[in-house]
Order: sequence, then C-alpha cells, then structure tokens
Amino acid sequence: MLQRFHKYAAPMHFHRLALALSPWLFGISALLFATGLFGGLVLAPADYQQGDSFRIIYLHVPSAWMSMFVYMVMASAGAAGLIWKVKMGDIIARAAAPLGASFTFLALATGSLWGKPMWGAWWVWDARLTSELILLFLYLGYLALQSAIEDRRAAARAGAVLAIVGVVNIPIIHYSVEWWSTLHQGATITKFDTPSIATSMLIPLLLMALAFKSFFAATLLVRARCEILAFEQHTAWVREYLRAGRPS
Repeated sequence: MLQRFHKYAAPMHFHRLALALSPWLFGISALLFATGLFGGLVLAPADYQQGDSFRIIYLHVPSAWMSMFVYMVMASAGAAGLIWKVKMGDIIARAAAPLGASFTFLALATGSLWGKPMWGAWWVWDARLTSELILLFLYLGYLALQSAIEDRRAAARAGAVLAIVGVVNIPIIHYSVEWWSTLHQGATITKFDTPSIATSMLIPLLLMALAFKSFFAATLLVRARCEILAFEQHTAWVREYLRAGRPS
C-alpha cells in the first residue's frame, strides 16, 4: 500500500492523479458551497447582538482557517523539497503560495468589513490582525522570491527557508486571543463541552470550511499540474503529453 502511494512523489504519476481528481473535487466544492451558503445566509437565524452582520463569518472564518492551513502545507512541502530533495515538495509549495495569499487577503478584507460596524473601525492593530497581516507579507515574500530567482530549484530552496522560518507566526495567530488582550473573541467552534454557537449556525460554517478545503485541493492540483509541466518541460513524457494533448 505504501509503495502504491509513494509512486505519486514522481511528477509524472502525480500529474495523472491530479488530472483525474481535480474535476471531482471541484464538483464537491460547488455542492458544499451551495449548501453552506444557503444554510448560512438563508436558514441560519440572525445573531441576537450582531443581527445579519454576523453572516460574514461564513466567508471570514473559513478563509482565516485556510490562510494558516495553506501556509503549513506550503512550509511542509517546502521542507520536504529542501531536506529530502522531493521534487513534488517544491512543486506543491510553489503551487500553494498564491492560494494561501488569496485566502489571507480575503480573511483580512472580510475582517475589515466585519470590524467597521462591530468595532467602529476598519482596522486596529489587534494582535490577531497584525499577525495575520504578517502572514500575508510572508506569502508575498515567498512569491517575490519565486519571481526574482530564475532558477526554479534555487528559488524553491530560498522559498522553503523563508516558509519554514515563518511557521513561528502560525501559533502566534492561533493563540493571540489567549496570550494578549485583543478585540477578537475566544474559541467558539472547538468548545464542544460548552458550545458558544448555535447548531443552526455551526453546521453551515463547517460546510463552508469543507467547501474551502475542497476548493483549495482542487485548485492546488490544477496549479500543480501546470508547475509540473514547467519543471519537467525537457523530459520525454512531458513532450509526449504536449504533443498528444492528453495524458501519456
């Protein structure tokens, strides 16, 4: 079983797997988005304090979760490429970075839209907001390195070092509301013993989280396929694939 999965560390086999899985994942994400948004925007009751303004959580919270999750994917993949010379690690890290930056920007933008009516300001130097902004800068720094260094292997090594160092920011984001006094509320989703969110609001939020994850997985596979073709452009299988217009 292990050997069966180990072969997908080879770009050619991973490309075939990505080609087969990505349409299914896009379909699953579309279904989850439709169900989650309907549940959150239509079925869920208004919050007793925030009214309908709370509904932005169905975009804000999953995008904030994904901003950290994608960074860990990028850093882990980069580490695999740097330490064990796994080529697919470099490819996955490079493919994940723009997606993580997009999720981080979305989290910051929706947070500002939520913060204005709730806190009276578009932006405050809150510990969580500041550390999330630093996360965006880490993504942008990684992307800048990839663009500035022409040699893809050298760019992957430099990006991996940056990504690994930046991992220290992830626990800061997660625990900032516990370590410092911030405007953000404490844990609500993970308090299963004494939940702080009604089930009718929680279920659509979890569906949206799954929708974001499946969309990320599908988009990552598509981007990884493109990166594989760029990395492997001089190999025989890529030349055959491009000549035939279909998987070899």
